[in-house]
Amino acid sequence: MRIATYNVNGINGRLPVLLKWLELRKPDIVCLQELKSPDERFPEAAIQAAGYQAIWHGQKSWNGVAILARAALPTETRRGLPGDSDDLQSRYLEAEIGGLTIGCLYAPNGNPWPGPKFEYKLAWYKRFSAHAKKLLAAGRPTILAGDYNVMPTELDVYKPERWVDDALFRIEVREAYAKLLKQGWTDAIRTRHPNARIYTFWDYFRNAYARNAGLRIDHLLLSPDVAPLLKAAGVDGEVRGWEKTSDHAPTWIELAPAKKATSKKRATPVKPAAKKLAKR
Repeated sequence: MRIATYNVNGINGRLPVLLKWLELRKPDIVCLQELKSPDERFPEAAIQAAGYQAIWHGQKSWNGVAILARAALPTETRRGLPGDSDDLQSRYLEAEIGGLTIGCLYAPNGNPWPGPKFEYKLAWYKRFSAHAKKLLAAGRPTILAGDYNVMPTELDVYKPERWVDDALFRIEVREAYAKLLKQGWTDAIRTRHPNARIYTFWDYFRNAYARNAGLRIDHLLLSPDVAPLLKAAGVDGEVRGWEKTSDHAPTWIELAPAKKATSKKRATPVKPAAKKLAKR
């Protein structure tokens, strides 16, 4: 099973790119971020024609998240994070698909630091962390995939010294991400590639993609019962080089099938008379 996350940076404007990638890679489940579209303008017909069922949580001009699945309709279980009824930004969507809980997230950018946007980001992460902890306690196989807007370590950012006071690299945000992992989540990309410089985002400016001056801000976190199934993880970096593409690239994992529980019933002892019959 292939599960991917992709910040499309405007689903209607980038729809040809998204459809081309879906046809090429055929992921089973996809989490999309930054739809920049109200609910009524989500391109449901085009997504269905590509072989996917979808649920989405849109917002005019900003934010927006969606979950796509092949040959199955995602069953929505949550829309928005708990803990702040006044927060109307469309940044979290959750669904059940084939025995998996899939959380799709688009964390706040938080710039400029310091300021109210940064404080909102920290508050959002606090609510997200609390919800993630409850998901672990529920004991269901869970994947939290999306644009986390954080580079966890210096390995995840080109020239980290230039990003010290950016909201994506501030120590407070990196600590929030580290605390999340300590709950028991596995960072799939870093687990499969512990020492590699892997990026998921390249700015449109200063020829960043050609110079590979990128950031790793798109992550897939796996609950303890999903982590042992991880076979592979990577980034479809070539998509960032396509015409009229997003500044992010699709990031993905491959999972092995979950092993079915085997029966532990004791075999019924064979009576002596039955043994004799078996020898005839």
